[in-house]
Amino acid sequence: MRRSVLLMIVAGMMWVSACSDPSADKTKAVTGEATKVASPAAAAQGQKYLITPQNSKIEFTGSKVTGSENGSFRDFSGQIDFAGTPEQSRVSITIKADSITTDSPDLAKHLKTADFFDVAKFPEATFVSTSIKAGGENGASHTVTGNLTLHGVTKAVTFPATISVTPGVASVDSTFSINRKDFGINYAGQADNLIRDNVVLKLTIRANKAS
Repeated sequence: MRRSVLLMIVAGMMWVSACSDPSADKTKAVTGEATKVASPAAAAQGQKYLITPQNSKIEFTGSKVTGSENGSFRDFSGQIDFAGTPEQSRVSITIKADSITTDSPDLAKHLKTADFFDVAKFPEATFVSTSIKAGGENGASHTVTGNLTLHGVTKAVTFPATISVTPGVASVDSTFSINRKDFGINYAGQADNLIRDNVVLKLTIRANKAS
């Protein structure tokens, strides 16, 4: 009897875990109208740090009522134009949407269709920072604002990030959520297994100084 009760408790805990929302305890990015990107002239005079799949990761977690799925993008490029301090610098990244990968190959195929990213119509996603300010939520060193273009929609997003720069490497770490519907990704999923709107993004950038 005790064993049966214990098994029921464990099963219940696993079910609750599977159904939990991974974005619930993550900072939600503030989304608004896209802003004008400053001239790159000043940033061009600074030191460049190159972002590649070999030194960085762009990961995400999406979820449904019954559980969550992890994924990432395998093909992207970008750079940090470092102009003495993070606040004076700029970050830009271009992501190949077709490089999306997930725990489930079938899901990755579905995400490439018109239900989600529609990679045939929108082959790239881009981000260009417009402002980096000192201080951020949950102990982050900075708050980053920039224009994110995803699924053909461009919005300004603001999120916390921890940034540090050494002579050889510029590091940016950030975990936050965005609402996919802000970017026109509206597919609801099955009636008995609806897809949640918020998707967690995790950035792990270790950009190497350009030679």
